[in-house]
Amino acid sequence: MTGSKQLHLVRHGEVYNPDRVLYGRLPDFHLSDAGRRMARSAAEHVKSLDRRVGALFSSPLERAQESSEPFTEVFDLVPEIDIRLIEPTNVFEGTQMRRSLMNPMNWWHLRQPALPSWGEPYTSIAERMLGVMDEAWNAAIDTDVVMVSHQAPIWITHLRVAGLPLRHDPRTRRCALSSVTSFERVGDVWREVGYAAPAETGGAVDVGAV
Repeated sequence: MTGSKQLHLVRHGEVYNPDRVLYGRLPDFHLSDAGRRMARSAAEHVKSLDRRVGALFSSPLERAQESSEPFTEVFDLVPEIDIRLIEPTNVFEGTQMRRSLMNPMNWWHLRQPALPSWGEPYTSIAERMLGVMDEAWNAAIDTDVVMVSHQAPIWITHLRVAGLPLRHDPRTRRCALSSVTSFERVGDVWREVGYAAPAETGGAVDVGAV
């Protein structure tokens, strides 16, 4: 086994979403067959790091819990469900995003992109993510922690840890399906120490960015 402990934020795999709905926190959106293979790739990647993983956490949404299953198999861990790892709220949930943005009645929701005005504030996302990360880090004794979450929370955490503005274009996020973003904490300060995108995502239909 190698190195001091790390915390890995893992994005879920591809969701079966042929209608391209912005599913957000809606129930009954599950991984596609390709998404399950992606999740397996993420677990195998973390295994290949030759590190001891002692804790597994997951967002309560189905796609995240299903993406945690390969980690359960590989590391023999039962995921702890934590609401703080969930997808942010979004007023466009349940709609097709492109169609919604073409409707002038929806433009009001875009008035303050720095917040953002269409959903949970970026500062709130950062605070809840760092809160669950701090608690898990303090509880871990010389073992890594894996947390399966969603693109926006992981990217917002990256921005906060890097000291960058939280306002951003969702299309620019470096957070691929089943990617692994790794952190260490020195004292009270988090730092990002690695990013990997081990899954084959070239044929993905639903890549998500909201």
